[in-house]
Amino acid sequence: MTAESQRPRVLVIGCGALVRELREVADLNGPHLLEVECLPAIMHNRPEQIPGAVRRRVQAAKDRGTYSTIIVGYMDCGTGGLLDRVCSEEGVERLPGAHCYELYAGADTFAGLQEAEPGTFYLTDYLVRHFDRLMMQGLGIARHPELLEMYFGNYTRVVHLAQSDDDRLARAAEQAAARLGLRCERILTGTGELEHRIFELAGSTSLEAA
Repeated sequence: MTAESQRPRVLVIGCGALVRELREVADLNGPHLLEVECLPAIMHNRPEQIPGAVRRRVQAAKDRGTYSTIIVGYMDCGTGGLLDRVCSEEGVERLPGAHCYELYAGADTFAGLQEAEPGTFYLTDYLVRHFDRLMMQGLGIARHPELLEMYFGNYTRVVHLAQSDDDRLARAAEQAAARLGLRCERILTGTGELEHRIFELAGSTSLEAA
């Protein structure tokens, strides 16, 4: 196998909140075939910044000219369709759905959770690990506790969509929920539909040939 043939042919430009899981998918399919670049997860607090940042990464990847396929590893993620516009204009595709909660849980399960209790705040393993930085610090609650009621006053529970069966993360999720004044439930999802969706967008021939 030549050095050229070992260069990744598929690039995933993804959300930093999916970085571990995206790299797991890359490892499963061969790191010489699938490369992962991630943007900062904190951008979810400012979703209007996501489309422009994705566009710049996509254009830079095109300029390198080494990839047969570029995948956007985001869902809509609160961009209100603006990310779809960028994907259309740049000729790339993104992961389906509104957000990673739906991707991890599955569309039907997520819809059921929402129908059963609309006031649900979702945590993934990444958000549990970085709860203080992204939520308490990132939303300004640590500095201004009065914001807690403004952000979370209409929520009734936390659901931890767990990618790993980790007791420490389970306890951390319960502690995070307690800080929000909410009860906590946990569903072990694993990576959900992530690998299948990446494989689907990449095209079977991109990831099967070595």
